[in-house]
Amino acid sequence: MTVVIRPIGSIDIPALLPLVEEYWRFEDISGFDPARVAIELERLFADPALGSAWIASIGPDAVGYLLAAYVFSLEHLGLTAEIDEFFVLPSQRGHAIGSKLLKTAEDELVRRRCTNVSLQLGHGNEKARAFYRRHGYGERAGYELLDKMLPRGP
Repeated sequence: MTVVIRPIGSIDIPALLPLVEEYWRFEDISGFDPARVAIELERLFADPALGSAWIASIGPDAVGYLLAAYVFSLEHLGLTAEIDEFFVLPSQRGHAIGSKLLKTAEDELVRRRCTNVSLQLGHGNEKARAFYRRHGYGERAGYELLDKMLPRGP
């Protein structure tokens, strides 16, 4: 079982969409629309300043992905990254695929001179919390995430 992890682009959208759909189902994210998701992935892949993404494959089968978005932060003195989506098929967990995806992404973030990487994690996802802690991630004391959805622009 050889896992190949590589950057992804527009050509990979058909292989990526089923993984995104399964991730959204896993995280109880509503509104999966493959056409709209494909459009936004095209937008991401057309502008490397927006972010980077990697796919993990075993043979011809996509088994996981990680998508990081870039943000400038004065507080962090430069470019930062947020892991926006990170998913490995449940049947493939426990084989270091997630660790390899995360290491590949972090190496690229360092190469791009990001000063910080962050992510959001569901309160009840203790397996993921343990995974991230093993890789050096922790809660930021005194902070919590607040967000607001904006109306869709033109």
